[in-house]
Amino acid sequence: MTTAARLTNDAPTLIWFRLDLRLADNAALLAALDRGKPVIPVFIWSPDDEKPWPPGAASRWWLHHSLANLQAALAKHGSRLILRVGPVQATIERLLHETQADAVFWSRRYEPSVIERDGSLKKALRRAGCLAESFNSSLLFEPWTIQNKSSKPFRVFTPFWNHCLQQPLKASPRREPPRLPTPASWPQSEPLANLRLEPAVDWAGGLRETWQPGESGANQRLARFLRSGLTGYDEERDRPDHSGTAMLSPHLHFGEISPQQVWHSVRRAGGSQQAGSETTNQPFLRQLGWREFAYHLLYHFPETQTKPLRPEYAGFPFRTAPRDYKAWCKGRTGYPMVDAGMRQLWHCGWMHNRVRMVVASFLVKHLLIGWEEGAAWFWDTLVDADLANNTFGWQWAAGCGADAAPYFRIFNPMSQAKKFDPKGDYVRQWVPELAEVPTKSIHRLPGGGSKPQSGTGKGKAYPAAIVPHMAARRRALEAWASMRR
Repeated sequence: MTTAARLTNDAPTLIWFRLDLRLADNAALLAALDRGKPVIPVFIWSPDDEKPWPPGAASRWWLHHSLANLQAALAKHGSRLILRVGPVQATIERLLHETQADAVFWSRRYEPSVIERDGSLKKALRRAGCLAESFNSSLLFEPWTIQNKSSKPFRVFTPFWNHCLQQPLKASPRREPPRLPTPASWPQSEPLANLRLEPAVDWAGGLRETWQPGESGANQRLARFLRSGLTGYDEERDRPDHSGTAMLSPHLHFGEISPQQVWHSVRRAGGSQQAGSETTNQPFLRQLGWREFAYHLLYHFPETQTKPLRPEYAGFPFRTAPRDYKAWCKGRTGYPMVDAGMRQLWHCGWMHNRVRMVVASFLVKHLLIGWEEGAAWFWDTLVDADLANNTFGWQWAAGCGADAAPYFRIFNPMSQAKKFDPKGDYVRQWVPELAEVPTKSIHRLPGGGSKPQSGTGKGKAYPAAIVPHMAARRRALEAWASMRR
């Protein structure tokens, strides 16, 4: 296809959807519409292009349903979503030939391998005479725009976020377009089922019960949180036994709602439009800041996806313990809050953030199993599996990342449970073997940690603790001391 053939008045624009599966406040889509030409929405399934981090099983389930939601939304606007199977560059080049499009627009991503692939793609398209542009649709601040006084990236959250709060934010988010101009003819599209995103064996019942993937589901969840969760968020956010969090993380990851949409909605609901003002919305907005910080770190320190940010931890004496790791994955450690969290994860693809910290600390400190092993399990089972946030969270728990908890700060799972699940409601929900245990005993290790708990009338006995707490703590501190030596 020649450049002259493309540069016709009605040459379409390809809008390449990725982790921006929405119509409102989508910078790439809106830029394509501003050209005043037909728009062809495209999604390309190419997991090999995303190695070493292709989407995990829970993410693929979510993606299937989010794409179905996007298809329906586009149909209401008189358009459609063209589905193709990769590889990406060859597929886009083929679509350009089929449609005579003269431009490709997409939203930026920040995973190291995707950055490299996108850079090569953009150069190749431009060499061929095609307009190729990328846009920010997933962050409040581009990672390269935030620097400390030494013109270097931040490594501590509080100064990072204070600096961000001094920066101008984009104006109010733009609404979804009323209609999308369509081409004279549409290219062929794969049926969604051909992408084979849903699991062959149906284990996703809990996911279906819990989530409504897609832009409409994201807006409903945000509206529900603004009505009933924002005011008490600061007191409730650490309580897994209550519904005190927004649970927007998977919607943000898949771009079904933008952080700007959340930011402006929360500010309006909290009664403030000024950055840094001390109102009821600030504790929640700070959580958006942690998300920004995770992306900031991954962009500036791409090696952290597999290596600790603090290089001295590369030689930490972690154990290889397949049996302990399996018990942790399945929620059979004998520590009630740890097991409740891991079973919640398996059932609905999500875990309360306070419990994520507890189960992560337990793996790397009580069991001395490397944080990479935990990150891999989360990657496959979380519906909000996000490389930046997953990496940051696990390195924080292991003490080897930016602004991390010191390794010698070892969470006591029983104390954490008593503080944040005082009546044991969270544990009883996810560990039915303990449903009839009295509140005063619900967070104790069964049998003093030496034998299974039985006689609850809820099925098989609850297991004994796989490692005593104090012995595990001593072992972890000895390992830390040996690394320092």
